[in-house]
Amino acid sequence: MTSVNTNHGAMVALQQLNNTSSQLQQTQSRINTGLEVASAKDNGAVFAIAQGMRADVASYEVVQQSLDRVGSTVDTAIAAGEAVSDLLVEMKEKALGAKDETLTTEQRAAYDEDFKALRDQISTIVDNAEFNGANLLENGADDITALANTDGSSTITVASEDLSLTGSTITLTPASDIDTVTKAGNVITALETSIDNVNAALARLGTGSKSLETHSNFVTKLSDAMETGIGNLVDADLAKESAKLQSLQTKQQLGVQALSIANSSSGLALSFFR
Repeated sequence: MTSVNTNHGAMVALQQLNNTSSQLQQTQSRINTGLEVASAKDNGAVFAIAQGMRADVASYEVVQQSLDRVGSTVDTAIAAGEAVSDLLVEMKEKALGAKDETLTTEQRAAYDEDFKALRDQISTIVDNAEFNGANLLENGADDITALANTDGSSTITVASEDLSLTGSTITLTPASDIDTVTKAGNVITALETSIDNVNAALARLGTGSKSLETHSNFVTKLSDAMETGIGNLVDADLAKESAKLQSLQTKQQLGVQALSIANSSSGLALSFFR
């Protein structure tokens, strides 16, 4: 039946054209963003899962920053501790030289001056072994803690090591000298103990640094894995979408022609009255 009031063919053609246009818009959006699920309306469940994973990835970035910051603080302490250890070895050399009873007063005084300069250098190094406001080697220093997981319930702690001349690790005092044979002998004994203590402290700091580095590598790999997982959930297959885009563009052009043909059919009614 031909009618000027109702054009069923045109309505069907228009519905199909609108559907094609909607799909084309969606495909173009996926190509533009690179995402198959860009918002909750695309796929609510997948979007919620992806957002939760994105929150974890962002948290891992904070954990990584904490590990890096603490790791740098510990590495600074290790570098300073190694310098102190080298100074102690050199100081023992000076003390051993000053223990020689055949030295003249002037020669012994020269050894003593060198020794005291090295002794004072220990305090300078310890005072400047600071990173981001934290110094693990000074007297009374606090332990340092890094975040280890995304909710802060797990941490990694590295203990401080007092390498000052007023602590117990180095068994010298700020006034130690070697201006006599007896003092030189006593200092040699103290230095041997101090060298062993400092090396043990360096070993503990090294273990802490290694723990931080190992966990940092783990966090990096875990974050990368989660990023890949998010991509698997929400990323668009651009090769597939490109092929679909061409198909929909062709379909849209055919739809426009079909609608044009359907609209022209109502014009047949005029021929009946000629």
